[in-house]
Amino acid sequence: MEQTKIFKILSILLLAMLLCDNLVAQNNKQGKLAPKPAFRDPVYDGAADPVVIWNKGEKKWFMFYTNRRAKDTTISGVEWVHGTRIGIAESKDGATWKYRDTADIQYRPTAGYTHWAPEIIEHKGLYHMYLTYVPGVFSDWNHPRNILHLTSKNLLSWKYESTLKLANDKVIDACVMPMPDGSWRMWYNNERDRKSVYYADSKDLYNWTDGKKAIADQGGEGPKVFKWKGKYWMITDVWKGLAVYSSVDMQNWTRQPGQILQTPGTGPDDGVIGGHADVVVNNNRAYIYYFTHPGRTTPPASSQYQRQRSSIQVAELKEENGVISCDRNAPTYVNLKAN
Repeated sequence: MEQTKIFKILSILLLAMLLCDNLVAQNNKQGKLAPKPAFRDPVYDGAADPVVIWNKGEKKWFMFYTNRRAKDTTISGVEWVHGTRIGIAESKDGATWKYRDTADIQYRPTAGYTHWAPEIIEHKGLYHMYLTYVPGVFSDWNHPRNILHLTSKNLLSWKYESTLKLANDKVIDACVMPMPDGSWRMWYNNERDRKSVYYADSKDLYNWTDGKKAIADQGGEGPKVFKWKGKYWMITDVWKGLAVYSSVDMQNWTRQPGQILQTPGTGPDDGVIGGHADVVVNNNRAYIYYFTHPGRTTPPASSQYQRQRSSIQVAELKEENGVISCDRNAPTYVNLKAN
């Protein structure tokens, strides 16, 4: 009788060990569990507008982000979102990130300057950045901003190439993708036209011909275009979550009902709407890196610093029957492979 009991106990223990091994193996295949939040800037605590790219030289993932001076509660108006350079975080897997540096961008024709919302692509061994540049530090939004073109061989030091001639002097948030015919298209936010999404075209990434409005409705900020599941997708920040559009040719866009990341999440720093995002398609999976203002709850945090600070989060997108969804509360296992 005792031997039978011992045998049963050993059998149960062996089964439990096998289940644990299978679970670990499955998690290793899925990737590493990303923390919430995925990243907070240790200097100003104002990380926003992320873009993620593989650094071929260092064999690491780099995250570039707008950095706001969230810790400074003494300055007036919206000066706290001005006056900073682009921050860089690095990761080996896309799940856990650590602060690296600021991007070395020497284009500073004004004593005060602001760098916002970088877009970075790699083409034939050279990195191209399309950066929103604000010529100063301002307490309101009534000032010009333009999109610059910069290049780099290492993702750290950047050479100024040009200031793009686009719709007007208030354009922000570039996104660049190759078109099916081998040319390039840039989508950006035209603030003078109700913050609509416009586009420009180029054959070489240097010379751009401005186009017109890309989508019929208002569109929103931070357009991000990517290819996944046999379609092209565009995600924009409409200030009540992220709108999702789809297209078969990157010319005509159809918006799906509702928004993703509109309903607040339950994780740390994730209990508010999601904002301006990047999407990384890797190994047939799509990860969305977005930012939050954790203190902008209902009611908002009493501390100005808590209302100003921001965090980067990551979640996985799902697609079913031509509709994209995102469960921000589900555990996110990230396993970005080298590009």
